[in-house]
Amino acid sequence: MRAVLTWRDKAEQCVYDLAFKPDGTQLILAAGNRLLVYDTSDGTLLQPLKGHKDTVYCVAYAKDGKRFASGSADKSVIIWTSKLEGILKYTHNDSIQCVSYNPVTHQLASCSSSDFGLWSPEQKSVSKHKSSSKITCCREEHNDILAVADWGQKLSFYQLSGKQVVGCQDGTISFYQLIFSTVHGLYKDRYAYRDSMTDVIVQHLITEQKVRIKCKELVKKIAIYKNRLAVQLPEKILIHELYSDDSLDMRYRMKEKIVRKFECNLLVVCADHIILCQEKRLQCLSFSGVKEREWQMESLIRYIKVIGGPPGREGLLVGLKNGQILKIFVDSLFAIVLLKQATAVRCLDMSASRNKLAVVDENDTCLVYDIHTKELLFQEPNANSVAWNTQCEDMLCFSGGGYLNIKASTFPVHQQKLQGFVVGYNGSRIFCLHAFSMSAVEVPQSAPMYQYLDRKMFREAYQIACLGVTDTDWRELAMEALEGLEFETAKKAFTRVQDLRYLELINSIEERKKRGETNNDLFLADVFSYQGKFHEAARLYKRSGHENLALDMYTDLRMFEYAKDFLGSGDPKETKMLITKQADWARNINEPKAAVEMYISAGEHGKAIEISGDHGWVDTLIDIARKLDKAEREPLLMCAHYFKKLDNPGYAAETYLKIGDLKSLVHLHVDTQRWDEAFALGEKHPEFKDDIYVPYAQWLAENDRFEEAQKAFHKAGRQGEAVRVLEQLTHNAVVESRFNDAAYYYWMLSMQCLDIAQDPAQKDVMLGKFHHFQHLAELYHGYHAIQRYTEEPFSFHLPETLFNISRFLLHSLTKDTPLGISKVNTLFTLAKQSKALGAYKLARHAYDKLQGLQTPARFQKSIELGSLTIRSKPFQDSEELVPLCYRCSTNNPLLNNLGNVCINCRQPFVFSASSYEVLHLVEFYLEEGITDEEAISLIDLEAPRHKRENKWQEIASNTSQTLRLDETLDSMGDDDPFTAKLSFEQGGLEFVPVVVNRSVLRSMSRRDVLIKRWPPPLRWQYFRSLLPDASITMCPSCFQSSDKGGLDVVFLVPTHCQATCPWKVSGPHQAWGC
Repeated sequence: MRAVLTWRDKAEQCVYDLAFKPDGTQLILAAGNRLLVYDTSDGTLLQPLKGHKDTVYCVAYAKDGKRFASGSADKSVIIWTSKLEGILKYTHNDSIQCVSYNPVTHQLASCSSSDFGLWSPEQKSVSKHKSSSKITCCREEHNDILAVADWGQKLSFYQLSGKQVVGCQDGTISFYQLIFSTVHGLYKDRYAYRDSMTDVIVQHLITEQKVRIKCKELVKKIAIYKNRLAVQLPEKILIHELYSDDSLDMRYRMKEKIVRKFECNLLVVCADHIILCQEKRLQCLSFSGVKEREWQMESLIRYIKVIGGPPGREGLLVGLKNGQILKIFVDSLFAIVLLKQATAVRCLDMSASRNKLAVVDENDTCLVYDIHTKELLFQEPNANSVAWNTQCEDMLCFSGGGYLNIKASTFPVHQQKLQGFVVGYNGSRIFCLHAFSMSAVEVPQSAPMYQYLDRKMFREAYQIACLGVTDTDWRELAMEALEGLEFETAKKAFTRVQDLRYLELINSIEERKKRGETNNDLFLADVFSYQGKFHEAARLYKRSGHENLALDMYTDLRMFEYAKDFLGSGDPKETKMLITKQADWARNINEPKAAVEMYISAGEHGKAIEISGDHGWVDTLIDIARKLDKAEREPLLMCAHYFKKLDNPGYAAETYLKIGDLKSLVHLHVDTQRWDEAFALGEKHPEFKDDIYVPYAQWLAENDRFEEAQKAFHKAGRQGEAVRVLEQLTHNAVVESRFNDAAYYYWMLSMQCLDIAQDPAQKDVMLGKFHHFQHLAELYHGYHAIQRYTEEPFSFHLPETLFNISRFLLHSLTKDTPLGISKVNTLFTLAKQSKALGAYKLARHAYDKLQGLQTPARFQKSIELGSLTIRSKPFQDSEELVPLCYRCSTNNPLLNNLGNVCINCRQPFVFSASSYEVLHLVEFYLEEGITDEEAISLIDLEAPRHKRENKWQEIASNTSQTLRLDETLDSMGDDDPFTAKLSFEQGGLEFVPVVVNRSVLRSMSRRDVLIKRWPPPLRWQYFRSLLPDASITMCPSCFQSSDKGGLDVVFLVPTHCQATCPWKVSGPHQAWGC
């Protein structure tokens, strides 16, 4: 241990006391009646403090560093803050002898000659206590300061961290730094050193982890090796080991303890032994302290190092003062002389393969030898320590003269500034010991790598790069190796910098080499082209006979002028190809006009058309289309496409006509909705009928012109689509409560099905749908009046009509109720009208039915009131409302369980389409063998009609005058053959139709017969009017009948046609005489 003066200052008066700030940055001195505050780093006087009136005898700093106290002969104590401000002053009865802070509670004790006081920050007052004798000193235990006083009028304070301050009577202040010899040990990436004289710290140089081992005695020597740590104390040696074999484990435990005092210069530990160096002698001891062998050297031992080996057979490298270098195995008594040099050994190291030896001698020269040949390979000056790279055989570093020197193989040395001694070299990290600290310096290996690259030693350069270089260095290595065609090294380097582009190039070259390509000029040309050395690449392509590759390269790079120079006056095909590529480039750089001109000159009309069309250049397209021959179909079709896209259908039609593509012309007219031109073309070419009418129908449907769409589908022969459109129209009408429209659409559906039924394969199915849709049409037509009556405030129908319609619907709704038709609305209408017309029994039945149904809130009050008031009416129906069967003259009940047929003869009723009253019509059927044409001819014979003669007689008397009507029937009136056919078997459950023969037909008048002339495959229906004088009108299209005149019908049912037809808006109608 030795003391080194750090700084010195001269005070004007005697120094009585001093104190360090706990963090060591300030020093407080009591000099005269002032306090002097110094910066401990350089001795600068920060500030003198004046507060006492007499000599300051004592000073003390609190452990937390927030405040300090001073005591003086003026009997006062002043407490100061760390900012050098006084905050409290109190007095004693005598001069202050000493002050001291408690390191835990920060309580201050101040002592005078006769008493002492205690002050704490929590108290405002100071408690004082008298003493029976004079107090000379007080000190509370302080762990890291040692105070020494002597009779030489000198007071010294020591810190365990190695600082000493001396204050003298003459006012001299001296600050000393105590320097101790370094006690440490190193093995690879673990460094152990002494701290605080009694502790050992083991540092992992890679992870920077540290562990402290407390020995509680002076540490004299330290040795470390693999998982072993040996610590020499004054009276013993402690041997520690790691808990595990993990290279990152830092937990040590006690393994052995050798309780004996040893004197040695150096200490080395192995797996099972410790080695003591004593001047010229080496002793090998087991961990139990038994000496196993001893080696006596010729000269003083200057350096010893463990170089590894199996446990119990480790090798030692020993350097002597006489220049001899030995290798010793701990299990052998014989030392092996490696070589002998003329100068003393100062430091040495062996390479990883143990083929080379580096020695630093006492002349600060680094000498490198080949161990096997004893040959001096090279030497370098200004060296104080040396270390081989553990990961690279040919690299070492040495320090000296404030520089770090790195040498690779036999290349010149690379230098950089570094303070300290090199003790290890691992990869790119150099371990340097400077003063008392060990640090790991990250050193790029760029310089030695470039030294290898200069000599084209790519593999060696790669090994150096793996130790640690920048990304730029990696890329340079990759490029150099690639140009040198060292693909394996280049691939590894490019992988390191993640350059996929060059990796793809290398892979492609390797694949080509596998396929047998051996032309290195071609490979190198590819490399140059990737590197941007295009002219060099072109020359190599030409030299290897691949001029086309050079041309492709220039055109891909848009270097068209260079390409033309390279091509000269060559093949016209290549010239055309060059122009095309130049046009591609002009297109890519957004110069479309120039690109179009180049494409046209190169004959690439398709690309020219595409660019012109995308930019909307119609004039250019017209020029191209008119210059092209009609045989060039593809470009002309492209022109037509763009004409159509740019809303120029006229030019598109001209182009289609030029190439004779009539189908595309039809599609053009359809797509542009030029239907007149399309229809005209369809007339000339019927084969395009589907291509015209189907889109036309779809267009009509999209524009809500569904009826026209249905007709168009029908005209195009698409019966299925026509039916689907009608079904959708019908469904929409029902959902939107447009029941009159729904009736019309169902009638159209039925007629459509009847048209499809002409196909024998679909006859049965379509006829079933026909009757079903006819029935629905009748229902929705009738319900239209019910819906308007219940939903609208005013009714356009007479009560009798509503009464008849509601009865007709109830008799028809015996099974499922169609969508949209409300049974509640129907019963409500029937109840109201029955009550109004005097059908009280039927009204009561309707109200009872409504009571069992879920009715809307707006009807409930009316239904409840009607249900009560109907009880006051007689339980019978008015006879005037009872329907009559015109076949059997039977009065039928208002509520008929059989439906709309007679309960007696089962004859179906024929209802008026306007009033829904039962018409005086009876359907009859033709006898087998009579055709419709023959029947019409027989009826048209017009047999004589027997008329009734009415005669009025006047009778006069004295008191009165009377008129009497005498009605005389023609004797032939009751002899009508048709009337005889109306007879049937009473009580029969089956309906017996009326079948007439030729004689009966001849007896009929044309005005008495109504005929429904259904198209095939249906048969015509024949009806005979039993009241010839009552007029009946029938629509010749829908065959609906009415007993009202045309004007009345138009007024009552405005949606009907001019007579009774509910399905048409206008059209001719016939009277009941067909």
